[in-house]
Amino acid sequence: MKGLFITIEGPDGAGKTSVIEELYPRLQATAAKQIVKTREPGGIPIAEKIRHVILDPINDQMDDRTEALLYAAARRQHLVEKIWPALDAGKIVLCDRFVDSSLAYQGAGRGIGMDEVLKINEFAIEGTIPDITLYLDVDSDTGLQRIMKNRTNQIDRLDSEGLQFHQRVRHAYLKLAEANADRIVKIDARKRLDEVVEDCFYELLTCFPEYFQSREV
Repeated sequence: MKGLFITIEGPDGAGKTSVIEELYPRLQATAAKQIVKTREPGGIPIAEKIRHVILDPINDQMDDRTEALLYAAARRQHLVEKIWPALDAGKIVLCDRFVDSSLAYQGAGRGIGMDEVLKINEFAIEGTIPDITLYLDVDSDTGLQRIMKNRTNQIDRLDSEGLQFHQRVRHAYLKLAEANADRIVKIDARKRLDEVVEDCFYELLTCFPEYFQSREV
């Protein structure tokens, strides 16, 4: 594929949404090619419907493996409809979450097993791996405090999980970052938002000068 695939990961409370909102226009100002901003689960109508089913607090009887399969199904459709066509056209894809989330949340958080969840997703993604993943790291206590303080909408099924769940998720992310140091860049998300955005911006400009020219003053 001709384009550049960037994913941003992190446990709940890491500030991914805020970082992406600030980072996206900065990248647009420096990018040599069009940027497609998207998210998982979601990004297209079918996947957004699956997202609603997964995160709706009313679905508290959902089986853990059902949850993992739904994420993989949404991911597959997202790739087919949006990500693959954008990459084939040489565009830059900036995606909020990808397979690493499933490995951390369902594999470790739910206790299914990271290898088992990886097998499900290998079938779905057919070898598609991000060119770079920016992992926004924050400790679980801080993350949960941010969730309770900043969420103005309804808390979803994953947000409402206890501290131990979120600790397992974070530990899995750290393990993934260590095992995939050539792809995953760890960013300290305990910093101020502007500092986190600057760190992300710097990494992308440094790693991919052919896609981003530092024209900002």
